[in-house]
Amino acid sequence: MQTTASEKKKSDRGNFIAFEGIDGSGKSTQIELLNVRLKQNGIHCYTTKEPTDSPIGSLIHQILTGRIRTDNRVIAGLFVADRLDHLLNEVDGIMAKIEGGTSVITDRYYFSSYAYHSVDMPMEWVIKANEQSSAILKPTITVFIDVTPETAIERIAKNRFHKELFEKKSRLTLVRENYMKAFRLLEKEEKVIIIDGSRSQEEIADSVWEAVKGYFGL
Repeated sequence: MQTTASEKKKSDRGNFIAFEGIDGSGKSTQIELLNVRLKQNGIHCYTTKEPTDSPIGSLIHQILTGRIRTDNRVIAGLFVADRLDHLLNEVDGIMAKIEGGTSVITDRYYFSSYAYHSVDMPMEWVIKANEQSSAILKPTITVFIDVTPETAIERIAKNRFHKELFEKKSRLTLVRENYMKAFRLLEKEEKVIIIDGSRSQEEIADSVWEAVKGYFGL
C-alpha cells in the first residue's frame, strides 16, 4: 500500500514527551536520564522546560521567586502566553523541531497549569484557557512522577536555597489532587503514565524507559 505525502510527513515528525509532577518530584533528573538513554540508542532529543527563558517566561520566574507580585489569575494567563510562544516561536519553538523530525522532552506542559492554577480558579477555566496549546500539540505521552507532598518538601529543603511561590505543603497537596482530577477528566483524550517517584532514581528511570521506548521503535 502506498504511503501518502501527508502520512509520510506525520510519520517523520519527532515525538513529544511531557514530564509532570509536583515540585520536588525529581522529574528534572529523570528527563536528563531519559535524554542520555535515548542518545545511547541513536535518538537525538531536544530538552526544554516551562516556564521558558523567553521574555514572558522570565517575567513568570520573577513572580514565582517573589520579585514581582501579582494576582494568580494573571500568572495563569502569562503561562498560557508563554506556552504558546514555546510552541510557535520561529527560532526554537517546539513545533518547528518536531515537524523537522527532532523529538522534544519538556519539563512541564499544560497539565501543570491544570494542576497548579485550578487551586485558585475552576479547572474548566484553566483547561479552556489552554485550549489553543492542546489543539496545536498534545504530548505523545505525559509522564507523571508521583511523590507525596511530604517527600517533595523534604527534597526541596535539601536542594534549594529558597522556595518559590507554589512550594508549600498544603498547596502541593491540592496540586497533586488536581493532577489526578485532570488525568481522570481527560483520560479519553490524553496518554498519561503515572510512575511511583518514591523509589531509587535507577528504578524510576527504568519505569520511564519502559513507558516511552516503544514510541521510538526501541
